[in-house]
Amino acid sequence: MRLTALLMTVLSSGALAEDFVRLPGQPAFASILRYAESDGKVSIAPFQLMTRPVTNAQFLAFVVKHPEWRRGAAPAIFAEPRYLEHWSGPLLLGDSAEPEQPVTRVSWFAARAYCEASNARLPTWSEWEYAAAADATRADARQDLAWRDRILRWYAKPSNAAIARVGQGVPDLHGVHDLHGLIWEWVDDYAAMLVSADNRNQADPDLLKFCGAGALDTNDRENYAVLMRIAMLSALEGHDTTGNLGFRCARDSSEDSP
Repeated sequence: MRLTALLMTVLSSGALAEDFVRLPGQPAFASILRYAESDGKVSIAPFQLMTRPVTNAQFLAFVVKHPEWRRGAAPAIFAEPRYLEHWSGPLLLGDSAEPEQPVTRVSWFAARAYCEASNARLPTWSEWEYAAAADATRADARQDLAWRDRILRWYAKPSNAAIARVGQGVPDLHGVHDLHGLIWEWVDDYAAMLVSADNRNQADPDLLKFCGAGALDTNDRENYAVLMRIAMLSALEGHDTTGNLGFRCARDSSEDSP
């Protein structure tokens, strides 16, 4: 009964809505990851991105419909023991997981399953990086030192504080919220982002191959705000979960929202 009441309350509040916005893409985006046989530019086709990260309420509705992804039911190979451990129960959020907070402690496998169930997918790193380069007035604010410093100050905050609700800040130029300042986010190709700290390795692509990826290097070594994201994601395995890692979904531009 409590579960039904919670879902009805959340549904009536609009908290289960999945809003997507179209991003125009860019034919030659200067990615911080430089592919060995390219000029450092990647082509990003127009795509749709969720305006906010997936919330606890939305993920609760997902596990209600897909019991194989409930806490205690998902195989350990797809979700480690900390998966959704801050929820009061497999189908109960509780005081530590408010409905409109972003869902965290979800694995890459669970995040991908959620997006697939919504006729969507996880964004690629290049798509996420392109979207996250924007601020409220510019499509690419990455060279702004003040922009970088704000992100780094967020990284420096203790991670034991309660996470805010989604969508509280000012949206960026595209209408997207919370790409910085709230949580870290899974991307589809997180496992192809291995970066070598040894410059001697940059001349040997074989030393940098990981999960089928080409050799990767960093174009902008001064942009530590983005480099920290890469370092964190590339250190994870697909079943891992953390208390400040969530996700949002993307769609190809040709796909209509449900």
